[in-house]
Amino acid sequence: MGKTMLFALAACGLLAACGGGGADPAAPAASADTGYQKTLQQQLLDAKPGDVIEIPAGRFSFDRSLSLRVDGVTIRGAGMDKTVLSFKDQRSGAEGLIVNASGFTLENLAIEDSKGDGLKVNEGEDIVIRGVRVEWTNGPDTDNGAYGLYPVQTRNVLIEDSVVIGASDAGIYVGQSQNVVVRRNRAERNVAGIEIENCINADVYDNVATENTGGILVFNMPDLPQPGHTARVFKNRIFKNNTDNFGRKGTAVAAVPAGSGVVIMSNDQVEIFDNEIADNKSANVLIASHYSAGYDSKYKPSAKFDPYPEQIFIHDNRFSGGGDSPDGLDLKALKMAMFGLNGHFPDVFWDGYANAKREGGPQICVQGASGVLNADAPNKFKNPTSDAKPFDCRLDPLPAVELKQA
Repeated sequence: MGKTMLFALAACGLLAACGGGGADPAAPAASADTGYQKTLQQQLLDAKPGDVIEIPAGRFSFDRSLSLRVDGVTIRGAGMDKTVLSFKDQRSGAEGLIVNASGFTLENLAIEDSKGDGLKVNEGEDIVIRGVRVEWTNGPDTDNGAYGLYPVQTRNVLIEDSVVIGASDAGIYVGQSQNVVVRRNRAERNVAGIEIENCINADVYDNVATENTGGILVFNMPDLPQPGHTARVFKNRIFKNNTDNFGRKGTAVAAVPAGSGVVIMSNDQVEIFDNEIADNKSANVLIASHYSAGYDSKYKPSAKFDPYPEQIFIHDNRFSGGGDSPDGLDLKALKMAMFGLNGHFPDVFWDGYANAKREGGPQICVQGASGVLNADAPNKFKNPTSDAKPFDCRLDPLPAVELKQA
């Protein structure tokens, strides 16, 4: 499909819970110098397991990245709109804060305008990110940092009560991790609001995703150290994710169609339930294979990679609106041909790619939606159908993720 297939369906066209967002106008103005930077850098260098580093209320300027490499450290501010770490004048490093440690907690502060990712946590266990705001204050912009909150190759991760605005890739991104809980956050005006990629056992619930290009994404990308499976997305509000895609060309999310609510790509054992999903103009729920994403030239998978989404159970959601103004000329043409000028796609859009060798088919089960569109992408949309009968099935519920820190 379009840019080449489905995500490309954007060229083919497809593819407040915790308060706050934006700096407190009463917060102190940023100082022209970086005096506090040296103090905090020294505290991070001298930190020992069990230390709590308290950052007072105020707005503090930094011209280079901060880093922590000691286990068992907590960094705590006075509140996401009271303690603000500004990287607007950053000259050195990419991240605002990079952490290579376990037993790490970051809470009650804001990271603004970092050159690259706001917070990156690499290869740690028992991670807590709570009450953190990451924001690029100029709004959606391709030059913004890629990720807001970015744990990767981690285990036992809790992200809660946080806000991310303006990331040029994903606001909250958890990659190649195990045992993940993302709850009570707000993701707004990012390309991807919340993205779970190549993770095993993830619960995403009680979040608000709005005004992103795509609301909540559950992806599997090829040939990474860990293939992902088993994710639950429930009790979220996912609405009006219609912001034009401002992702950097060549990145995976750059082809996500504006107007995507929930996007499942090449992932297995995904349960989507008890969400409010509304007014996402391309599709409220989009299910796609790797073949639809147009990634083969850059992310060409090996024979070990399973490109097909399978064992997907969508049930008991509250859908409204959506699918009425899809992104991209080809999707618009498909919508017009099937549903007319004033019509809209059904709640669930599937590209139609399935593994012909898999006994029992893809096991995509949909209950309580207005319908399912099989776009017939493998045959260049020659025979799309909105027959929902093949999807009238049920799967066993997935188990909850249990974290000791939750």
